[in-house]
Amino acid sequence: MQVFHCPACAARVYFDNLACTCGQALVFDPDTQAITALQTGCANRDRIGCNWTPMDGGLCRSCAMTETVPDTDRPANIDLWSRTEEAKRWMLANLSRWGWFGPQDSGALPVFQLLSEKTSDGKTRVVMGHADGEITINVSEASPVTLAARQTALGELYRTMVGHMRHEMAHFLFLRLSEDPEFLSDFRATFGDERADYGAALEQHYADPAPMDGTYITSYASAHPHEDWAETTAHLLHLVDLLDSVQAVGIGFQGGPQGSYDPYQDSDTENMIRMAIDATLAINHVNRALDLPDLYPFVLTPAVKAKLALAHRHLRRTVNNTAPQPELVA
Repeated sequence: MQVFHCPACAARVYFDNLACTCGQALVFDPDTQAITALQTGCANRDRIGCNWTPMDGGLCRSCAMTETVPDTDRPANIDLWSRTEEAKRWMLANLSRWGWFGPQDSGALPVFQLLSEKTSDGKTRVVMGHADGEITINVSEASPVTLAARQTALGELYRTMVGHMRHEMAHFLFLRLSEDPEFLSDFRATFGDERADYGAALEQHYADPAPMDGTYITSYASAHPHEDWAETTAHLLHLVDLLDSVQAVGIGFQGGPQGSYDPYQDSDTENMIRMAIDATLAINHVNRALDLPDLYPFVLTPAVKAKLALAHRHLRRTVNNTAPQPELVA
């Protein structure tokens, strides 16, 4: 994610800031990828801290995609909803750098169902997933305590709210991309036939997970071509955003990007991945000084890189001169 400047005092401000330390109220415009002085805000600004510009009707583009919000009769759910929408805005802002969901994108938009396990009627089960353009997210995992418990129980360091958003959005992006026969041909040659029985594949995976053999980015990716695509695409978004964030704050490392390099404009997947991994190795070295986990503890084999390259090539097809470019901050 880029770092921005306050329009009033030129101090550094960040993506989710509602105001600068100088007192200037701020708003983020996804169409220009810029933070500007507040004129009008999203209808959810005061309620859940949304700092995006509104569309017609009062809601911003991100909030307008949410069809169902968690039960707000339980006050704790309002904070979980806020944290979940924050992760959604981050993910959508990243994708807008490739032209997704902006004014020039005439395709279908995703619909989000944001549900909590705790309602005014008691506890309920929430299953995250995507089906026919609808993305269901369990906002309960926006709680740091709940998330940490599930990361430990499932052994998934990258089980985060942004990670959930990227994974489930990847399923929706498959739906959009699969309208193109060329994409489906490429997909099936690399990921396999997505028409295989999904329910049976997941049942088999949970009963007897396949061992990691370098073919998949995660164990879950081996369950079915749909999950391989979603896991791979989520990791592509992780890596591009990681490199973009490193560039934005000026972290230098040997072989790193130079000048005004923009990873969202880089069509060379191998080059982008190399620099992202080099960045993680540098940050890992710093983390170890504080006895913290490695930043990106995954091995990218040639087979995985080929899948990343396919996802990268097709997701970038929307890149054109109308896609918003970020404000460069020195």
